[in-house]
Amino acid sequence: MKAVSVKKLVFAALFAALICVSTISIRIPTPGTGGYIHPGDAAVILAGVFLDPATAFLAAGIGSCMADLSGGYFIYVPITFLIKGFVAWGTGLVYRRAISKGKSRKIAVVLGGVIDIFLVALGYFICETILYGSGASLASVHSNLLQGTGGLVIAEVLYPLLERPLGIVAEWDAEGTEV
Repeated sequence: MKAVSVKKLVFAALFAALICVSTISIRIPTPGTGGYIHPGDAAVILAGVFLDPATAFLAAGIGSCMADLSGGYFIYVPITFLIKGFVAWGTGLVYRRAISKGKSRKIAVVLGGVIDIFLVALGYFICETILYGSGASLASVHSNLLQGTGGLVIAEVLYPLLERPLGIVAEWDAEGTEV
């Protein structure tokens, strides 16, 4: 079994807490869906950027589902864990691949944010279709797209402010492995 560094564990816990707080602190209700738009997706994107994909999956999944749990959205807890976990994981992979291919870090964050927009809208659409039917799930697609776009914009603004202070700047090879 591989030992986890204290720094990695601390950053994972901090991102989980940041994701939870940024999700529950500002809630803009979406009419007709019972959901809400929040800036938590920005923190999910940044977890994917600053943490390795597996750690980002856990931080985003735990932070996001804890927000659902504290907000009374109990049915969404496992769904959110998986969707937000995969968003952070996918963001991390895309970010690392873009950097290894010579893209700028800001462009790499945007590409990671596009993953967020796509996976959030698709993931909740599929789960809500199973839970409520296609009509109800279609009604929430626009708010999920808006939420993801807001997360992308916020992440793009915060990334340069956090990159140096967090000291998590690394280089990746073509496979996305840190070198």
